[in-house]
Amino acid sequence: MKIQNQAWIAFSTNRYQKNDNAITKTLEKLSGGDKLTRAADNASGLSISETMRGQIRGLSRAQLNMQDGLSVLESTDAGLQHVSSVLQRMRELAVQTSTDTVTDEDRNAAQKELDQLLQSIDDTAEKMEFNTQNILGEIRPLYIHVGANAGQTLRIDTVNVSTTSLDINDSKISTSEEAEELITKVDNALSIISIHLANTGSDYESLIHHKDNVSNIEISLQKSESLIRDPDMAFEMMEFVKQGIRQKGDELLIKHTNENVSDVLRLFG
Repeated sequence: MKIQNQAWIAFSTNRYQKNDNAITKTLEKLSGGDKLTRAADNASGLSISETMRGQIRGLSRAQLNMQDGLSVLESTDAGLQHVSSVLQRMRELAVQTSTDTVTDEDRNAAQKELDQLLQSIDDTAEKMEFNTQNILGEIRPLYIHVGANAGQTLRIDTVNVSTTSLDINDSKISTSEEAEELITKVDNALSIISIHLANTGSDYESLIHHKDNVSNIEISLQKSESLIRDPDMAFEMMEFVKQGIRQKGDELLIKHTNENVSDVLRLFG
């Protein structure tokens, strides 16, 4: 006569342990909010997810780079607008002193203001900086990294608006001839500034386009990565409830088997 079925008890215990492990994994997903808590959960999916995460973080950093680039261009635009305004005032003084109806005293007063305006342009060229780097006193390229991978850069150029580069340094308006000459020089300088403003605006629009494009790519990658890494909370909750029911059933089964054995053993008492 068989008093105890070891195979049945072993089966019940094994199923209980498996269900307990499944509950543990489900709780890890629910508490951590991550479907891939270990590589064994989905080795290939984890590899793809990590690659995506690298791209996402790179794209996020690239957007900050581009924002810095936009700030440089905004500062450049403000500086150019200031120089353009100063040049317009210089032109006004040149026109004012080009006529013979003004006196020498008038020209001397105008010359003092002109000298101050020239100094203002040079101060702007020398002292306007972004992150300690001069942006209006020399021409050099700035490469903005606009992507997550190597080689994905966009070039913008700094400008030089010093009075020497604009060919208006040491300008004089002490005579009508000098004033006439200055009008021509200022017109040429204004043309140069206009070109710089146009290029700055073009670079700004290009950076805005790249930034918007990178933002869209980042969002798409985040959605794809989320499908791999993020658990379906509703599904996992249903699994947790189902596993809990199974676990209670296994506990009752083991308890019932042990009680049957105890009842048989009491017959021999």
